[in-house]
Amino acid sequence: MKVTFLGTCAGVPAKHRNVSSLALHLENKKNTTWLFDCGEATQHQILYTSIKLRKIEKIFITHLHGDHIFGLPGLLGSRSFQGAESTLTIYGPTGLKDFVDTALKVSGTYLKYPLEMIEHDEEGTLFHDSNWRVKTAPLIHGLPCYGYRIEQKDLPGPLLMDKVHEYGIPEGPILKQLKNGERVQLANGTVVNGEDFIGPPKKGKVVAVLGDTRYSENAIKLAKGADTLIHEATFAAGEENLAKEYFHSTTLQAADIAQKAGANQLILNHISSRYQKDESENLASQAKRVFSNTYIAEDLSHFQI
Repeated sequence: MKVTFLGTCAGVPAKHRNVSSLALHLENKKNTTWLFDCGEATQHQILYTSIKLRKIEKIFITHLHGDHIFGLPGLLGSRSFQGAESTLTIYGPTGLKDFVDTALKVSGTYLKYPLEMIEHDEEGTLFHDSNWRVKTAPLIHGLPCYGYRIEQKDLPGPLLMDKVHEYGIPEGPILKQLKNGERVQLANGTVVNGEDFIGPPKKGKVVAVLGDTRYSENAIKLAKGADTLIHEATFAAGEENLAKEYFHSTTLQAADIAQKAGANQLILNHISSRYQKDESENLASQAKRVFSNTYIAEDLSHFQI
């Protein structure tokens, strides 16, 4: 997996930051993309990336403040104009469906693809299939707001080629049978069990994408052992009172969450427009005092999970 940040600013856009949205690339055979939040001009930001609207299968909305949802109607319409026919599923708090339905109806926007809206208002598992699981839990903000934990299920172990060569097994269809764990009879009559030629499973990746929030115990739970934690850092260290008043977090509070959760990597997001571009490194340095493996997101930056 990798993530592309489409907008990293809090509240209103700045010259160097658009409002909230990020894309999670699953890097599977279909090159599937999931969006998290869709602030104003998200589709404009996508034009500067390799993201294809028709490849977006799911959109997860953290909460209904405008800087996180005002880009939805335009993006939904453009996805239709570009010929998408596959279902798009949108997850978010209660009230999201009314917003989307009203915007599409009033603007006369007709979608040529099925749109599925799933509203949620409590902690739990939102989605799972053979490869992925998405969990959610409420955070602490001025409106109902949620964080998301995306878990990739463990991947099959690799074929142990040293053992394959030891048994003199030739390349070809037989290797696929072994990879599938099947029992196979070799040319010399020996029967081998494919499961004996497969290494241990590869642990799946975990990424936590959190919405706007004060310091929250649920944030720690969602980020537990995550490979990557994406946490808002609207305010700099020393602005804790201001962060609390506006239901946000500071750089140090985000770092504290990452440390307590045992995350591997912290990416600071949702930065106030009061901070100029040349202040980014200072904001990251504040968090690094608590959690060394910290980075700050910039618009159109990429991070590997």
